Amino acid sequence: MRTPALYCPDAVRDDPALGEEVNDRLVEWAEEIGIFSGRLERLRSHQFGRLFMLAHPDCDDPDRLLAAARCGLSEWSVDDHWVDEGEETEPELLGSRLAMTHAVIDPVRLPARYLAQFEELVARQPVLRAFRSSLGHLSQIASTTQMARLRHELAVMFVGYGQEAEWRTNGRRPAVWEYLLHRYENAFYPCMVLIDPVGGYELPAHEFADPTVRRTYLYAGMANVLLNDVYSMAKEDPGDTNLPNLIAAEDGCSLQEAVDRTAAIHDELMHTVEADCAVLAATGSPQLRRYLAGLWAWMGGSKEWHATSARYQNQS
Repeated sequence: MRTPALYCPDAVRDDPALGEEVNDRLVEWAEEIGIFSGRLERLRSHQFGRLFMLAHPDCDDPDRLLAAARCGLSEWSVDDHWVDEGEETEPELLGSRLAMTHAVIDPVRLPARYLAQFEELVARQPVLRAFRSSLGHLSQIASTTQMARLRHELAVMFVGYGQEAEWRTNGRRPAVWEYLLHRYENAFYPCMVLIDPVGGYELPAHEFADPTVRRTYLYAGMANVLLNDVYSMAKEDPGDTNLPNLIAAEDGCSLQEAVDRTAAIHDELMHTVEADCAVLAATGSPQLRRYLAGLWAWMGGSKEWHATSARYQNQS
């Protein structure tokens, strides 16, 4: 399958030593927490630490990069343990599991006699421990407002996971428009929302919540996850739910043509993001200009990682 050229910036910087340090420390943390048990060398080969080095070029502090990488890997652990891989991929249980995860992310307050039972579950479940640990580390560099932003975006992503579970439970193939809606919610934005805390500043609340700003960064997250759909085609099952497979089925075209059409949708989103960033940067605060530059850099770093990570280059 030919991967088409995508309209996306290149990575701003590539510091292999920094990426390796973050990756090594990330794998050590995963082993300590218990996620990806039995798959740690495979995890190491995917170079998630390099992703966060590439995606945050305004930060050369491995501790800050590691804080973001832990959050990102916690999010991936939901997918790789409960959705796509692992021994616990029962879609009918996903809603309950996500509710428990949200109770860790936005700490639940139960009466003492019942809280102990919840804590027993957390002690047994590595994904829950990963989120508790990663958000604890992030709180050392992020403000309470920035933590709340991440919690909100994670909750939205969980809605998307629940939608995907319904498709699997009922054996239903969504229409292309429904899948695109899904990718607006289940995208890369929970990782990208950490652009300013990793960079050591805070995007003002009124700009973060501005409808045009929000549309821009959510479009960026959506575009980046469609890039993921394109790059992951080589390793995915022909029956997997992704945009190229859905376009091929709905439009009756070849898979290569469907991949090309997916790339065109990605590029349309990226041109919209680029145009909006130019307008917003001209009228926004210095923090917004830095944030938008960070958003653009994040997408370039992510593209470089997708093009080179073993996660997408083969079956490893």
